[in-house]
Amino acid sequence: MKRIEEQISSLSDSISAVEEELQKHNVPFLSSYKPTQTRARVQCSLSDPQLVSGALIDVAKHLGNLSFRVWEKMKDKVHFSPVILDPNTAHPRLYLSGDLTSVRNGDTKQQLPDNPERNTNYVNVLGSEGFSSGKHSWEVEVGDHPRWNIGLAKESADRKGEADASPKSGIWCLWHGDGKYTNGLGKTVTVKKRLQKIRVQLDYDGGEVSFYDPEHMTHIFTHRDTFTEKLFPYFCVGAAGDAKTADLKICQTDISL
Repeated sequence: MKRIEEQISSLSDSISAVEEELQKHNVPFLSSYKPTQTRARVQCSLSDPQLVSGALIDVAKHLGNLSFRVWEKMKDKVHFSPVILDPNTAHPRLYLSGDLTSVRNGDTKQQLPDNPERNTNYVNVLGSEGFSSGKHSWEVEVGDHPRWNIGLAKESADRKGEADASPKSGIWCLWHGDGKYTNGLGKTVTVKKRLQKIRVQLDYDGGEVSFYDPEHMTHIFTHRDTFTEKLFPYFCVGAAGDAKTADLKICQTDISL
């Protein structure tokens, strides 16, 4: 910076000298032009800058594996839900969260179209994706919610009528209400303590819908049947009353790459 300042000062002196020469008559100015130009060029000459190690931008560092680095920074902010609720199937009294991963029973009915997919008799909602093969699982946080029913329903299960939630009606579920758990066939299921979360596991080809307490993967019970059509995650949500947990929430899962 000191050298540059010195050069600027020298250049300013040269400019002043040229301006002074311009005040003279044309002939004297032209006769002294070359020496003035030479003096300015000599005084203002600067050597080429010397590059030192690390002076250039490390392009490889900033652009190498760029998409991976962006994903790495965002992965803690992006979450995956194994089940997304389908609002077109939700009973008008059910309110879904903005990300379609939780549902609660509201105080009033919403004005919604009575489309064929919508459940209108029971307060049910289905998942957006159905399964017709393979193994699938997800967990639902139920907390202290007093009345709920979760499991799987076949695509053709009645959504408008009075059919109950049982395998006979194409619904394989775990029901909770009045402080007890039943298997959808009227049989009480015994658990050691109140369930806070439920893990639903489908083995479509093996013909099994199983329920577990995910805290210690304690088996609750298993429905065994033969599935012939697409099955959808099924949720029935009663009024929460004074319970702390008003929403049934589908738990997020970790993704391994």
